[in-house]
Amino acid sequence: MLRTSTPGGALSSWALRLPTSSGIFHLCLTFWLGQVGLLQGHPQCLDYGPPFQPPVHLEFCSDYESFGCCDQHKDRRLAARYRDIMDYFDLGGHELCGGYIKDILCQECSPYAAHLYDAENPRTPLRNLPALCSDYCSAFHSSCHSAISLLTNDRRLQGSREKDGAHFCHLLNLPDEDYCFPNVLRNDHLNRNLGVVAEDQQGCLQLCLTEVANGLKNPVSMVHAGDGTHRFFVAEQVGVVWVYLPDGSRLEQPFLDLKKIVLTTPWVGDERGFLGLAFHPRFRRNRKFYIYYSCLGKKKVEKIRISEMKLSQADPNKADPRSERVILEIEEPASNHNGGQLLFGVDGYLYIFTGDGGQAGDPFGKFGNAQNKSSLLGKVLRINVNRAGSDGRPYRVPPDNPFVAEPGAHPAVYAYGVRNMWRCAVDRGDPITRRGRGRMFCGDVGQNRFEEVDIIVKGGNYGWRAKEGFECYDRKLCHNASLGDILPIYAYGHAVGKSVTGGYIYRGCESPNLNGLYIFGDFMSGRLMALQEDRKTKKWKKRDICLGNTASCAFPGLISTYSKFIISFAEDEAGELYFLATAYPSAYAPHGSIYKFVDPSRRAPPGKCKYKPVPVKTKSKRVPFRPLAQTVLDLLKEQSEKAARKFSNATLASSRERASSQKGPSKKPASPTSSRKASQRPGTKKRARGWSPGPQGKRKPSPKPPRGRGGPSAQLRRAGRSLPLPLLSRWLTRAHARGEPPRRVEAAHGAAERGH
Repeated sequence: MLRTSTPGGALSSWALRLPTSSGIFHLCLTFWLGQVGLLQGHPQCLDYGPPFQPPVHLEFCSDYESFGCCDQHKDRRLAARYRDIMDYFDLGGHELCGGYIKDILCQECSPYAAHLYDAENPRTPLRNLPALCSDYCSAFHSSCHSAISLLTNDRRLQGSREKDGAHFCHLLNLPDEDYCFPNVLRNDHLNRNLGVVAEDQQGCLQLCLTEVANGLKNPVSMVHAGDGTHRFFVAEQVGVVWVYLPDGSRLEQPFLDLKKIVLTTPWVGDERGFLGLAFHPRFRRNRKFYIYYSCLGKKKVEKIRISEMKLSQADPNKADPRSERVILEIEEPASNHNGGQLLFGVDGYLYIFTGDGGQAGDPFGKFGNAQNKSSLLGKVLRINVNRAGSDGRPYRVPPDNPFVAEPGAHPAVYAYGVRNMWRCAVDRGDPITRRGRGRMFCGDVGQNRFEEVDIIVKGGNYGWRAKEGFECYDRKLCHNASLGDILPIYAYGHAVGKSVTGGYIYRGCESPNLNGLYIFGDFMSGRLMALQEDRKTKKWKKRDICLGNTASCAFPGLISTYSKFIISFAEDEAGELYFLATAYPSAYAPHGSIYKFVDPSRRAPPGKCKYKPVPVKTKSKRVPFRPLAQTVLDLLKEQSEKAARKFSNATLASSRERASSQKGPSKKPASPTSSRKASQRPGTKKRARGWSPGPQGKRKPSPKPPRGRGGPSAQLRRAGRSLPLPLLSRWLTRAHARGEPPRRVEAAHGAAERGH
């Protein structure tokens, strides 16, 4: 059933592979690896995934029916094995050993199964039997040692059954007694918040990431077509849209290429470009989608253009470049504040989110564009793209739009008073109750002081330029009681971040703990945040999200870093949540990546989230995904190997010094500082290793970090030069408990925040 085990587990396997000069080195290295958290205990199943809540009652291993690593199928398999083993026992054996054997078999269902079986490192062998605490193990061996050969085929364990029980229990020992059975069940610290989203001491939610794509040029949008194919379409600011397939590969030929007509530049922070993409709700039948981009009109007047396009008849993964039908064009008085979001609401209408026209403070006209309902700038527009209007417009205005009958107001206006809403999303609603379905969330970029998150309502005035966040901006307008502003659900100051990027309410299947959380971020600071609604008070509480904690994210494929500049968020067809970011915010720099959120504390039961994508024919070559980001497990392995080499070198140097001292008097040994200086060649500098995302499959060196801002790797090197082994081990433990922060790759020239 299980892989052939190596007694002593993964930790001893590591030690056996590493060079050594003495048994003392093995002992110290084993202690060191345990301290740095290479195999640090955390809830994890034998398939290397987080535990889950079984969908139905477990008849056999019922202790784990509320949370663990067994579904009904596995529970039945363990029950069948139990019956096979107990057939060898008489009635007295049943009474004496039945409980022990059931306990041991059911540890595969424990939320800490991976730790009990030394399975947290997928590169090392698995135990046949779980780790048992010494008292429990001794009692089991004393009463039921004959059952050992029925429970395992490990020869060392079988051979120890006739010997002293201490030898058998030594083979099943864990360095940390808190995690052996049954202590792991009694530890309140380990079980108090089991199954909920993990938090650090400051209340920061501990989530993890997987890398999905890289080598993109400022990816501004990722959307799905809702056609059952589970493809997603990624738009770059330069005007190119790529197709990604469910297997993670990208098609070599783009879905759409509008580089020749899209207006943008390589300038860092240029807000113009290809900004929005949305597929028609009936795309499978009508093959229509909609785009939003910057362009030059006659006399080189800058405009934003919203167009309808169709899928190619010849290739389902290509747009028909000749099918463009312009729906709306709006002149832009400045190069910033271009908006860019397109959404279809649950009502089937297209929502268009425009910026206020640019510059600073919305200086256009008496009250600014945002408060002027005759202007299309600084608005949320709602139109019907399924029919042309009687007035010659290529769209129809919904008859229930709020300002249809107001003289002087443009009938397409649905809401107003917005500055530069950057990234909005429609809530799918709770998967069971559908509560919240249709709500529209937006992040509105602020001016000098505040960023805000809003829920869009029909006819709402969101206050700009009278207000910024909850505070007054233009005091004369702000004190006009007739405004009736819709206040944000949350606003934050520029000490937190300077350019909000709106996100999504999580409604996916794979991470049930996240259901109902609104997850968003900040472009400039790189911070990820979440809002949680209190249903009674209707207020929203902000929670910080911390990524890259090595204690929480030590699962295969999970990463500990992400590119700083958070451009957009996305939702795939199954409802899983992603964000798009870049290490260098230029439209022509191929340093953009896509990351998927993962909750390491709890997952959905196996099989619940499976789907069968509708097959789609591909004519273009598939480009396999090649991840660039270093996984947490690889990071821990690398740090442990460095620590082992350093300790080995120190041991060798110490041996040489002792041998030299035995031969006779010698020169005064050099200080550690001078030894380090002597070991470096003249004119060389020690560099920290670092990478920033580049073109897919390639790596480019990242800019050298500023002095004094070295990450944990640099701190580890400094600590290793100054601390003795016991202190260094404790320091490493604390460093890993804190986790590695997101990579901070600063743009040359300084990145101009969006909308400032």
